[in-house]
Amino acid sequence: MSKSALCCAGPVNGCTRLAGHGGETRLTVCTRPDGDRTVVTVRGDLDLTADQELQQALRSALTDSGKGIDLDLGGVEFCDCSGLNALLGIRQQALDQCKTATIRTISPAAERVFSLTDTLPLFAPEGEVDQEDDASQSSTDPRVEVVQLRRAMQTRGLIDLARGILMATFSLSAEEAWNVLVMTSQNTNTKLHRAAQQLVDSVRGEPPPEAALKQLSAAVTHVTAGRERAREAE
Repeated sequence: MSKSALCCAGPVNGCTRLAGHGGETRLTVCTRPDGDRTVVTVRGDLDLTADQELQQALRSALTDSGKGIDLDLGGVEFCDCSGLNALLGIRQQALDQCKTATIRTISPAAERVFSLTDTLPLFAPEGEVDQEDDASQSSTDPRVEVVQLRRAMQTRGLIDLARGILMATFSLSAEEAWNVLVMTSQNTNTKLHRAAQQLVDSVRGEPPPEAALKQLSAAVTHVTAGRERAREAE
């Protein structure tokens, strides 16, 4: 999958723009026909504040399509479990309508979330599955696919709880807490939902592994230092 694409390239059916604080556009969703499919170009932040508007735009695009939608996520700058769940939800709706939802292009920010949750293969266009990759091979097994989908959607509450703990403990913003959790997951080679569970368990009296605690501390230091550098640059 390529990493970038132009927003609104070609004939456009419609664009949905969601403004955040200060009136700045945080999310843009544009659709255009492509044969019997609809290309949906998403740019900006996929988080809880965009959840309902994103789902509405995706449902509309799916309804207007003949065989399904192709997602261009090359312009996504931030994506958390809320954005992931919205995309998983539209994929399920597409299947219910005998259609498909695939990802044509994806940014590193979005790909990171899909990789951590093992859900990227669920959106692979036909013919692009790497038969030499065991993980990709498993996505062709409906039983494995159901497990991946269910786990990704059911762990949202756990991940949000872990993020809230980080926000309260270290005075982080929602995005900073998400970045700390993701960095800890990556640096300990632990799935995102498992890293979140360890953090939640630590509040209940069960200390996380020493390696995880060390990487969590390093991630918090990295994120807070980046915040201070940004303030000094203003």
